[in-house]
Amino acid sequence: MTKVKFTKGQGTGNDFVLVLDEAGTLELSAEQVSKICNRNFGIGADGLIRVVPSALIPEGKASLEEEATATWFMDYRNADGSIAEMCGNGVRVFARFLTEKGLVDLPDGQVLHIGTRAGVRDIQRNKAGFAVDMGRWRPETEEVLVKAHGLDVSRPGQGINVGNPHVVVALASTEELTSLDLFKEPVVEPKPDKGTNVEFVVPADPLVVNGVGRITMRVYERGVGETLSCGTGIVAAALATRLWAGTEAPNQWSVEVPGGTLGVRMFATEEGEHVGLSGPAELSFEGEVEI
Repeated sequence: MTKVKFTKGQGTGNDFVLVLDEAGTLELSAEQVSKICNRNFGIGADGLIRVVPSALIPEGKASLEEEATATWFMDYRNADGSIAEMCGNGVRVFARFLTEKGLVDLPDGQVLHIGTRAGVRDIQRNKAGFAVDMGRWRPETEEVLVKAHGLDVSRPGQGINVGNPHVVVALASTEELTSLDLFKEPVVEPKPDKGTNVEFVVPADPLVVNGVGRITMRVYERGVGETLSCGTGIVAAALATRLWAGTEAPNQWSVEVPGGTLGVRMFATEEGEHVGLSGPAELSFEGEVEI
């Protein structure tokens, strides 16, 4: 067996095992990732992030073609070992790792470019921790229904793509949100070919206070299960709620999840509307694991 050094990190309770692979030679199978992320027999995490120089892997080279300064690539795997395009909490934890380990320098006001399978992401420091530009997004037009344990009937869902797929479901009350059994995977019809994350949302009453929209959310992540937080899911939930609320809805949102509260901001760019996510990111401990 080979011993690999790791760092554990988390963003609002969404936790990750980070492994530095400066040589770009570490090959982890889905089975190995699943074992590392297992909470009973491994380290325990919602996902694993390989920190690798972009120039050393094909996906990273594509990031460098998009942005020459995206020298580090976030190779993200779900807890079951499957490959994921992006992770909004994970990319902030990734930035924390790079800065605290001295791999990059990120002064206040400067931008850090990180390669991901969903494209290059731009990150800055802010009072909450880190703010990441999640890029462009798009609503899906296909009508879907979501059946979940704890809900009496299937509910309509709004598809949102923010680099990875999401379906957002509006609920009527906090009681409905609390009654959900997310130990069991929600059933989405029609079934997406590559699966999807599912968010269940309850708007606050009043919805908007001081120009900021407010929602509460729980999420089932594909390849993981229910997590305390999901960055891309939080963004998708805010975007879907704004769609439902109409043209007068705000572009700033506060999203409460079991792991804490994060901020979402929609803003115009030359290439179209982008959406940003801000919140804390922390490194918890280090160790070695045998693979």
